[in-house]
Amino acid sequence: MTATDHFDVVIVGAGLSGIGAAYRLAEQAPGQTYAILESRDSIGGTWDIFRYPGIRSDSDMYTLSFPYRPWTNRKSIADGHDIRQYINDTADEFGIRQHIRFGHRVVSASWSSEAARWTITSQVGDEQTVVTARFLYFCTGYYSYREGYTPDFPGLENFEGTVVHPQFWPEDLDVSGQRVVVIGSGATAVTLIPSLAGRTEHVTMLQRSPTFITSLPQEDVLAGWTRKVLPDGLAHRITRFRNASVAVGFYEFCQRFPKLARRILLTRARRSLPADFDVDTHLNPSYDPWDQRLCIVPNGDLFRVIRRGEASIVTDHVAEFTPKGIALASGDHLDADVVVTATGLQLVTFGEVALEVDGRAIDPHDLHVYKGLMFSGVPNLAWCVGYTNASWTLRADLTSQYVARFMQHLDRTGHAFGMPDPAGAAGQERPLLDLQSGYVQRVTSLLPQQGTARPWTIRQNWWLDSLDFRRTDLDEAMVWGTQDRVAV
Repeated sequence: MTATDHFDVVIVGAGLSGIGAAYRLAEQAPGQTYAILESRDSIGGTWDIFRYPGIRSDSDMYTLSFPYRPWTNRKSIADGHDIRQYINDTADEFGIRQHIRFGHRVVSASWSSEAARWTITSQVGDEQTVVTARFLYFCTGYYSYREGYTPDFPGLENFEGTVVHPQFWPEDLDVSGQRVVVIGSGATAVTLIPSLAGRTEHVTMLQRSPTFITSLPQEDVLAGWTRKVLPDGLAHRITRFRNASVAVGFYEFCQRFPKLARRILLTRARRSLPADFDVDTHLNPSYDPWDQRLCIVPNGDLFRVIRRGEASIVTDHVAEFTPKGIALASGDHLDADVVVTATGLQLVTFGEVALEVDGRAIDPHDLHVYKGLMFSGVPNLAWCVGYTNASWTLRADLTSQYVARFMQHLDRTGHAFGMPDPAGAAGQERPLLDLQSGYVQRVTSLLPQQGTARPWTIRQNWWLDSLDFRRTDLDEAMVWGTQDRVAV
């Protein structure tokens, strides 16, 4: 691979988003050349990296899977290895694997308006290689693959047991008969607890504050019935639309009627737990439903292991680690042999790639998001960011279709590049992600921002986005240019 390799589009990342991007580009912009640069040696992204016990989807697979390749597994909430296999099979079925350059960790990308192209530098082992592209599309997600987030726990060095972060779960870790404490209350924690329970002496979920948790069936009975009477493709589209609509509808319900939504969620939890379980202490957050992500437990597996006495929830603060466990702020002590720090992800922008535009270093926080995917003053670049209140792929697929149309538009109009108005949003700025979750709040000052009105917002509504993306004006608030001039 040499500096002469040039593509119309370079996609960064071969996970769910990257494979989907390649499919849409080939389908809707045929003739455009592309390459996928993947830092690891395998396909799958998140689903290949995370190998902790019980890893599964946190939304239904009919919306998390691709609309053009039906999900036929009977599980609606699927295990990680099934999702990983689905992504690999999709790449092979549509000839995408041959476009992937494995072991290429992109470290920098520099745009030249004079040349109308990106120069993209990757670390490959001990060497660096360079390719160029007309368009750069980040399908890297928004968290770091290199590190997770772990708070600075006092006395952690004194603990004599094993400390594990779920993002880097050791293959040889044996928790049989061990006392395990999982610190955290998010999707990772509620997945780990039932997966570890039964093998351990006891497993405790230690949380600073509660999270809304609700149960859904692991198998979608209605989807199974639909598949029996309709062709796979049609059945998949119907189920996908139905489930996406239910997810958006419930989110909007929670936003408009938070008190009623809280009552419904807590009532469902109480019915699944022992009569003496303190729901108000452990499952009743101070925030309203969907101000942070709602956690799903398939078939109520978390509630089931609590009923059996194999697991418990403690709501308290870590005072300090001791040689034998964790001393809590309340004065209690949790004995532990293994501590799992399911304390969150480290959010990053553009896959931690250093960006330059015409020699000027780009600070992501100075940028305003445009239509949920491009950025003020940055030519021919998109970042795939999925929904926080629904399946990632719902928005990812819309974004990839937009990129394909954008490339067709360049060729049809004779433009070499286009960028959202460098002035960005005219009005009050807001964080890119409207969540109160700690992992978001920690990095608000590092992420790009959004405005208060379209096209400078990132909506969390698949219904509206689906309609908008079909009729979107590609010229709206866009500056176009050729290699020798820029025109509004």
